[in-house]
Amino acid sequence: MQAQYIHDGKQIDFTPDVDVPVGSLVIQGDLVGITKRDLKADTLGSIAVEGVFDMPKDSADAETYTAGQLIYATTDGIVTAVPDGSVLLGKVISDAAPTDNVIRVRLSQ
Repeated sequence: MQAQYIHDGKQIDFTPDVDVPVGSLVIQGDLVGITKRDLKADTLGSIAVEGVFDMPKDSADAETYTAGQLIYATTDGIVTAVPDGSVLLGKVISDAAPTDNVIRVRLSQ
């Protein structure tokens, strides 16, 4: 059997168990996506698995992030430079100082 094209893969189907607000990080194993709109429980929606997003940074994070650096996400949605216990989120695309509130990230799978 030959492969059959389905779609470009920038978004994938996702049906949440609970209501999920716009901008939420969704982690399914090593697959990470972000909701682009509010999703209702038990209703088919989608998550973006490609794109550039400003991710909130933990105020206690004193790390300096540089463009091109790998960035990870913890299961509770915190972005971090530490890969241990985290999943790959993508790459930083703009430098971020310790005082910045967000990190600009390009999702990578």
